[in-house]
Amino acid sequence: MTLEELRSRIDVLDRQLVELLNERARAAQMVGHLKASTSLPVYEPNREKIVYANVRAANKGPLPDIELQHIYERIIDVMRALQRNELASERHARGLKEDLNGLAAGPKKPETGKQK
Repeated sequence: MTLEELRSRIDVLDRQLVELLNERARAAQMVGHLKASTSLPVYEPNREKIVYANVRAANKGPLPDIELQHIYERIIDVMRALQRNELASERHARGLKEDLNGLAAGPKKPETGKQK
């Protein structure tokens, strides 16, 4: 293969990786929704260990296991950030809903007990 053909092949693979990473991100967002509804933490070190073990077991090279794990550490960092954003968005939406429900209930008395 020529250099141009190899680069073209890499471009195709990069597009496939982008599709797969976005698919993984969508799955991570759905996990974030489930975690929000069940009050589970975003960071689950045992789950991450399982992911790394699965990646090492699937690795047929030429990437060394440790390098592949470094790549996955970064992927998981980004996915964890997506989950945190999902949780923050859902908390914000719940807070707005509660605020709107509170407004519908009428004005509250001042916290000091003194009315103005």
